[in-house]
Amino acid sequence: MRLKVGRGRMFPALAVATVLAVTGTGQANAEEAGQQREVLYVANNWEGTASVLSSDSRLTPVGKLNLIPDKEQRLREIYLNPVRLAGFLVIRETAGEGHDQFADDMYSTPDGSSVVVSRPSFADVVSISLTTGRINWRFQVDGFRSDHMAVSPDGNQVAVSASTGNKVHVLDITTGREIGNFPTGDKPHENVFTSDGKIWNMSIGEVNNDLDAPWLDFLKGDRKITVADAETLEVERTIDMRQRLDAAGHDEYSDAVRPAAFSPDESKLYFQVSFFNGFFEYDVASDRITRVKTLPKNPATSDERTSFVNDSRHHGLTMQPNGDNLCVAGTMDDYATIVNRSTLQEGPLVPVSKPYWSTVTGDGTACVVSESGADQVTSISFATGRKVASTPVGDHPQRVRLGTVPAGWSGVG
Repeated sequence: MRLKVGRGRMFPALAVATVLAVTGTGQANAEEAGQQREVLYVANNWEGTASVLSSDSRLTPVGKLNLIPDKEQRLREIYLNPVRLAGFLVIRETAGEGHDQFADDMYSTPDGSSVVVSRPSFADVVSISLTTGRINWRFQVDGFRSDHMAVSPDGNQVAVSASTGNKVHVLDITTGREIGNFPTGDKPHENVFTSDGKIWNMSIGEVNNDLDAPWLDFLKGDRKITVADAETLEVERTIDMRQRLDAAGHDEYSDAVRPAAFSPDESKLYFQVSFFNGFFEYDVASDRITRVKTLPKNPATSDERTSFVNDSRHHGLTMQPNGDNLCVAGTMDDYATIVNRSTLQEGPLVPVSKPYWSTVTGDGTACVVSESGADQVTSISFATGRKVASTPVGDHPQRVRLGTVPAGWSGVG
């Protein structure tokens, strides 16, 4: 059986990263106080490190952080527990493409003193001090794998998907205490906090097998968007995109919602789905698919579905803070491109190697994609659609998030 791997995205204009840039509570205030510096965190999944870069499009290296200081202890626990060992090895041979997954998603705490990271192979979330490099707290998720996270608009809570536990845990970002959780569909993936006090979770179903033929789609599991109240964590509604796609005449596409981005006013949701080189526009108020954008295929990329990592042909989508453009990572087609949100016209196809995430710079002028196939990150101008800069990082970069470090920080030790 051919093995596959999967990842995720950042939560859109309402992400803490964008809130910091747009509302002025981030770099300007922090640096004025002489306490924090805004940066970009790059989670190097197979290496278990974070590369820290400047938050502008130049992507200047700032420092590096070890995200698995307790590696020997965790591995010792796993190898002494046959059940956990089995789960650990399955993750390595499926989602990890033969590698352990040590760093998926990460955010800094509001005071900039620590970073919180989900570590899939260890099925946990930890807080690591940016001063000492030591672990402040650790939370083990249900099941065998932790995945994508999101931080509340005030920065005080972090939501993490327990991808084999079929639930989202919501934690106090300072203490690691579980505030509560809510159930999801199969394989919860992306999480998004919205300004109306909701958490949107997208479950992608089973993506690690080769049962990818359209007629076998029913074997992919329960895929849906779960919308929960961010305060009570009660599930308020579920959205089955299969019904919405069929109603719009798009029954040939998968309903496994991958990376997604809200418009600044949250009236539209843009999302990618498994196997598709493009994305959809969903109108929240009318509850229907309104537009679809198909992006070019790379002639060198096979159309064989089992060759797509974790069922995702394109994986990585972010919104320019002013809502004018989207930045798309064409993962299996080895390019990234800026798409005008009004016309859905794409710009130049910027060659990049297996891009698996996209986010925005602190000033909102460029997007940044992680090149998991080249161990570097690349910035692309929203204005021109052209590449600005590339910077080497660690082994297999995935999630890229805006955050902060203490002023003058250049690494630990």
